[in-house]
Amino acid sequence: MALDQFSDVVQRCQALSTDQYSTEDHDVFMTAGRTCIEEGNSAQVLSIVLDDKNLDIVRCMGWNLLPPLVQVLWKKEDKNLLQCLAIFNHLLEACRPKELLIGLLEQLEQEEPVAIAESLNLLLKPLQKVLLRLGSRKAPSLGMALSSALDQLAKLPVPHTKEQEEEDNFSLGRCCAALTTFVKPFVQEAQHDTFIGNGKPSERLNGKKVLATTEGVLLDKEELGVELLKFCMSALSRPLLEVQLNDPDTLTFSPLRNFATEILNNLNTIGESVPRLVYRPLSKRKESGFLEEEVRYPKESLASLAHLVFVHHLAVDTIPCVFNPVFCLRCNMEHIFILLSRTEEPRIQKGLELYEKSLVRVDDGSLPADLLEIKTFLAVPRTLTKVMTICPRRDLRSKGLKVFQLSIDKFDPEAKYHFFKFMLKISSHSGVEGYVIKNIRTQIDGALRPDNANSWFAGVHLLPLLRSVFTLPDGPETDLLQYLDRLMECLNLLRYLLIRDKVTDNKTGIWTELHKIQEGFMKPLRVGINMSRAHYERELSTTMEKKRRNAQGETTTHKLFSTFNFFNTFLSTETSVISVSVGDEKLPNMTPESQIQALHSALHTFDMMESVLARTEELTDVKAAI
Repeated sequence: MALDQFSDVVQRCQALSTDQYSTEDHDVFMTAGRTCIEEGNSAQVLSIVLDDKNLDIVRCMGWNLLPPLVQVLWKKEDKNLLQCLAIFNHLLEACRPKELLIGLLEQLEQEEPVAIAESLNLLLKPLQKVLLRLGSRKAPSLGMALSSALDQLAKLPVPHTKEQEEEDNFSLGRCCAALTTFVKPFVQEAQHDTFIGNGKPSERLNGKKVLATTEGVLLDKEELGVELLKFCMSALSRPLLEVQLNDPDTLTFSPLRNFATEILNNLNTIGESVPRLVYRPLSKRKESGFLEEEVRYPKESLASLAHLVFVHHLAVDTIPCVFNPVFCLRCNMEHIFILLSRTEEPRIQKGLELYEKSLVRVDDGSLPADLLEIKTFLAVPRTLTKVMTICPRRDLRSKGLKVFQLSIDKFDPEAKYHFFKFMLKISSHSGVEGYVIKNIRTQIDGALRPDNANSWFAGVHLLPLLRSVFTLPDGPETDLLQYLDRLMECLNLLRYLLIRDKVTDNKTGIWTELHKIQEGFMKPLRVGINMSRAHYERELSTTMEKKRRNAQGETTTHKLFSTFNFFNTFLSTETSVISVSVGDEKLPNMTPESQIQALHSALHTFDMMESVLARTEELTDVKAAI
């Protein structure tokens, strides 16, 4: 029945011109032709489409037969595979390319990973063939095809281990290789130094790259280059920003690494210098063209490019040797900020890696304070503290702390001084503040050594910094458990200063400032310890009484924080990495035993804090005795 209908509509249309085909003719041709293929009558369909008398009909309506043909080609084991393949190849030659393009792109759209991989590997080569038939005005169609292919590629799961990339179960590596082959002829066509016709090289006319032909006709290559640039920028973001590439020593043959390498090569071929792209944040020049600056060069894609160059050393030979490490760090800070500001863990990881690689090439103590006037040199540490404290992955938190310390080590003394003041001012995390105060103590210790010219952590310069350290945010009513890490480091620093810097030397000025510290920090702290202890003892007594009465329900205890200090939680491999805090919220449903244990832990913390404070107070008596 379907075969008869298909034959009839073809015979009827043979006597008509293409503009006389009715809507019904199109519908019958499509419905009957698809049914014939699905029912296994591919040989008869092949005979009809190969008949020269039907050339115009096939050219006009043949693309409607693509869906069932693609399904047979996917199955591969179908008995009509050869006939369907012959029909498919004939349609690629005979049908109008724009209609073929639409039909093929429709078949490219899939949802399941297996189907996505099969469609990409099957249809990219036919798509390439169709696009090449479009001639010089193929750029918009190429852009549409590349966008669709990348959208499909982005749906495939990314490998997380070397073994997963080797096995390539979801064919991401295979699809990346197919996409590389697909785009190659178009990159070559858009090559910025192409010679054609009479051999005249490419020139620029009104900001556009053009080529001179023997007839003097100017062929505009700009649109093709723009579409390829959009493709490369998109690929740098997805999938390349999602995957962790393996080094050649780890995985000799890496399809994903090869794909990244080809993307960078393509950029260079179409006239987009990799160094210029990496250092774009320092360039104030805005270029005109088909796309606005931030659309043409997405910041996240440029950050991915910088990561490939400086972490994986792809195209690193294009970076001029005259660019010193400090200049490279300045350029990369914008990229680092973009990556660390995201919540996706692969991006955070790449941001940390790029920051570390950019810092290790810089000499310790060489970064001047002037750099802190650059916005990103303060924005990056601020963002990094969020990674150190709230990132779900422990290894990234630990890596963040390591990079944070590395960044401190690279500053010169003046820069360290201003950086510490900045961090104490903007930080809202007790652990981070405690870590900064520990670094301040390290710098003071170095400044007090003989023949040390570090004047920023001694004398008049140091006193304003110490005033920033020895403060209680809310006076005696400060939540001591919330600020535990900071307060313990404050006490340790004060005790160190009183022991290390004798009254007779007073190199740090601590003895000059001691009275203010006592009145503004030590005395309110003691009052706060006594108030907090009394509160928690009362809560402990109430809870124990309820336990004795076998009372049910929740305790009214609040503001209980983990008593593990910042250094245990951040640096130990045996304890949690992030302190547990509940702020002003009531504790969740806990057994009386758990509540009692938590209250005892808080009281133990107050005892520990009071013990250190008492020993510090004993040292202050030295001045009174002299």
